[in-house]
Amino acid sequence: MKTVGIALLAAILGYIVGLFGTMAAIEIFSSNTHDKSMEAAMAGAFVGGPLIAVISVIAILFIRRTRKH
Repeated sequence: MKTVGIALLAAILGYIVGLFGTMAAIEIFSSNTHDKSMEAAMAGAFVGGPLIAVISVIAILFIRRTRKH
């Protein structure tokens, strides 16, 4: 049960980091001039956030599994 809680916390924190990281990257590197803020928000919410959340959960589960054995 402890592993599930840690994985859930990692997913939440990973989502937040991915969301704001993707938003910052889009704001800096996008050449869109009409709706850059909307592009940044949608890319962060639907691409960057979930991607980093899944990666962080996989990493946490891998780390917990290798430390057990």
